[in-house]
Amino acid sequence: VKQEETEQREEKLARLKARVQELRRQRDELRAKVDLQQKGQLGKAGVVSDAAQPSAQAVLEWKIKSVKAMLQVFYLTGISGKLTKQGVCFCISTAYEGTYLDSYYLDLLTKPEVRIHRHSVPTFIPLEQIAKKHLETDIRRFLSVLADHLNAYVGRRHQADQLQEHFSDQIEGTLQRNSLCNLLVFNYNLSSRSKTFPFNARLLYGDLCCSLPTEVTVSCT
Repeated sequence: VKQEETEQREEKLARLKARVQELRRQRDELRAKVDLQQKGQLGKAGVVSDAAQPSAQAVLEWKIKSVKAMLQVFYLTGISGKLTKQGVCFCISTAYEGTYLDSYYLDLLTKPEVRIHRHSVPTFIPLEQIAKKHLETDIRRFLSVLADHLNAYVGRRHQADQLQEHFSDQIEGTLQRNSLCNLLVFNYNLSSRSKTFPFNARLLYGDLCCSLPTEVTVSCT
């Protein structure tokens, strides 16, 4: 199963790389067309006239094509989006080990500057810090980091739910977790030779972009 998952990830990565190369080729063609248009409208004196500047319609069409191409790349990575009258609305789909979980929405305004209009991201996800660091400078990086946080969170939550559901007969009481699910604490019992040994487990997820614990403490009480 792990080998098959690895092969699927490699195939997906290869498709993404091919798509990125195709988008770069299209971008270069658009730039070349704009350059040719500008050179063709040069005056005899070698000075660019006002008409040589790209029209507002041409610039708008180029921006729309660029945004659509970016949305297509994001769709292949679990992030989809559509243009709105005021900007772009993104949908980040999350999953853990092939199991689809939740979708989160992010509505961005692009005028006069890029900013978050509304969203469904949980309050305990550091959205404000991520936006402050990446939103205005690199929107692709912003969405990538945000998706990493969301996928890691739902992965941790899913594991906790599965643990509670499938091992309820061994877990004593209720599994304790915080809202971010980066700290799990639970008690469980093991029996051997008519004796029962009570254990306490504490799982800490120090990396909020990771769905596996970075520190595990198990003690016998």
